[in-house]
Amino acid sequence: MKIEKIETPRLYLRGFTPADAGFALSIWNDPEMGEYLLDEAMETIDEDYLREIEKLGEDEECCYLIAEDKESGTRIGTCSFIPEDGVYDLAYCVHKQFWRQGYATEMVGGMIAHARSQGAKKITIVISNENAASNAVAKKFGCRVTETLTEKKRGSDRVFTDYKYELDL
Repeated sequence: MKIEKIETPRLYLRGFTPADAGFALSIWNDPEMGEYLLDEAMETIDEDYLREIEKLGEDEECCYLIAEDKESGTRIGTCSFIPEDGVYDLAYCVHKQFWRQGYATEMVGGMIAHARSQGAKKITIVISNENAASNAVAKKFGCRVTETLTEKKRGSDRVFTDYKYELDL
């Protein structure tokens, strides 16, 4: 699913391109940055998997975005949303060199503003209960926990307890 870029005070949230695959994998596949993601970190990335990631910008259901600094073009993180029946399910990751600088808050704010402009009725975000920083971001926007989920990280025995947050728009 493609959209025009979303602009925030410091960032552009722009469509995912094949050239972004390596950057996305550097976050998602890192044991620290990808700690709360459900996909396991892979020791090696094969060409087939890389090609799958390169095609994310063409996904018909999910809008994959790259957050980049407006001035320098530096990639800050990844984010996405899946709109379905007036509900936008959000996800986001910030590269660790940019942690604690307000970028996750800015990314989520931009996605919420976009969803609102599209007539969305509700936002949902699923966050590990152990991820204090992301839980704080959801709470900043007034999101409330509506459900507790249990999910297993693929390829491991690790089980997460996740909070499902909702925000009525």
